[in-house]
Amino acid sequence: MATDAPSTLRVQLVEQPRLQKLKEMFLSKFGTAPEFYVRAPGRVNLIGEHIDYCGYAVLPMAIEQDILIAVKPVKSQVVQLANTDSSYLDFSTNVNNVQINKTKPQWHNYFLCGLKGIQVELAEICTKSERYIGTEGGGMDQSISFLAEEGTAKLIEFSPLRATDVKLPSGAAFVIAHSCVEMNKAATSHYNIRVMECRLATKLLAKSKGLDWKDMSRLHDVQSGLGVSLADMLTVVEAVLHPEPYSTEEISKCLGISLEELRSQGLSQNTQDVSTFKLYQRAKHVYSEAARVLEFKKICNEAPADAIQLLGELMNQSHISCREMYECSCPELDRLVDICLQFGATGSRLTGAGWGGCTVSMVPTDKLNTFMKNVGKAYYQTNVQRLALENNSLFATKPGSGALVFVEA
Repeated sequence: MATDAPSTLRVQLVEQPRLQKLKEMFLSKFGTAPEFYVRAPGRVNLIGEHIDYCGYAVLPMAIEQDILIAVKPVKSQVVQLANTDSSYLDFSTNVNNVQINKTKPQWHNYFLCGLKGIQVELAEICTKSERYIGTEGGGMDQSISFLAEEGTAKLIEFSPLRATDVKLPSGAAFVIAHSCVEMNKAATSHYNIRVMECRLATKLLAKSKGLDWKDMSRLHDVQSGLGVSLADMLTVVEAVLHPEPYSTEEISKCLGISLEELRSQGLSQNTQDVSTFKLYQRAKHVYSEAARVLEFKKICNEAPADAIQLLGELMNQSHISCREMYECSCPELDRLVDICLQFGATGSRLTGAGWGGCTVSMVPTDKLNTFMKNVGKAYYQTNVQRLALENNSLFATKPGSGALVFVEA
């Protein structure tokens, strides 16, 4: 499925309070009115964590909550950026000399990386653009932002990029709960270390099976090269990789290359100094999670009577794997998942990169009101800092539409 530019919608600003407020702030800041506005939806990944950059399909949905951007093209070579949140400082730069400091993440870097790659198709280039700030992402966020349609989740597949509708059970609601722990994946090496571990696992698995390992960088490449099932790949992982961490010396010896070659050809800029990598655990998570995504879609398509329970169990298995095999959870996320399950969720899991951020829970609609009250009491109202954030941290949502451009009617 090709990616198109976002749809354009003419609106009356007096009927859109958020857009009207944004226009007023823009006028105050720049002394001129915006020419158009852009809506970018939030998204939640229902299942399929940390596998998009390994070549596997994921199953996200855009949500109703979003961010809005006001824009006015200018003839000068200077781009000016301002945030409605005063804690984010104004920024300006010459478009011909865009410098992005990867070691010091700033809010405006996410705009600047777009300038670096504006000439390529949108969903693909947004994935590549993010790498200018040092994040080795897989493309899920950008793809669902462009391809989302109201009322349906999407199975997003890569190489080539394509999206398939997935109808979710009508008797379930999805609840997002923020752990109140923040993790900027561009600010730490946690995320990129996992990407490198998957890449190194790919090469060791491929070499052990006589494949052209030098040209392989994704775990999906090994499965494709061998022509076997995901279950078979889990057996291969058990046979080839050991659970103990691999040193860089052991990896280079297994591949028959020098340490210098490993660092220059196999590792990203911010993982050069990492001395050990967990390959068995990461590969096991990826192959099992990829299988869970396909099973999730199958259950949604077949819609058995116990679909909500079956889907919830897959979400629970996903969280356990993220926690134990991928080690991308944190105590607060684990606590929040436990609370959500205790108060009626059939499934609950971390969503997003992890190490903080949010959980997503599947909740039968007839239990939603009591669920929200009880989770609020058990997680947010027992902590002063969380209590202050509760109103914006716990909410039910449903599949929303993708990116939009608004122009004033």
